[in-house]
Amino acid sequence: MNERLIHKSEKPDEDIIRRWVGKEACARMDEMERELSVRYDLQKELQFPFGKDYGWGFRYAHKSKPLCWLFFEKGAVTVTVSLPDGVLPGKEERIETMLPKTKELWENRYPCGKCGGWIHYRVQSEEELRDVLALIAIRCPVKKKQLLN
Repeated sequence: MNERLIHKSEKPDEDIIRRWVGKEACARMDEMERELSVRYDLQKELQFPFGKDYGWGFRYAHKSKPLCWLFFEKGAVTVTVSLPDGVLPGKEERIETMLPKTKELWENRYPCGKCGGWIHYRVQSEEELRDVLALIAIRCPVKKKQLLN
């Protein structure tokens, strides 16, 4: 298990979060947030949603619809995405075009429903961030007209 901010009584501020995850992970976190804010009417909230195994993280939502959770780790971030049954027909085919790591995470997902599930993606590169954004787009198709290139 990676080291996370797991003390519920110690709510971290932005400075603590940025020092904890480190420069590289901060850059990926910032890029993800920029991309999401272009694509959606983004809401961001600091939460302690699933207990001490996950710790503190940001909940990102389009209006009130959850997009994902981003959890803070020492030197990294992990994005948790749920793809429930009934989201975007052809999701399996889209996932097949992604990185081997992404396909493996999906194959070994925590199941939810007949063909849905949850994945926990430790983002360590720009390519992995692209796949995470694509998974989020499967969950909630892009709502805004303009997109970043």
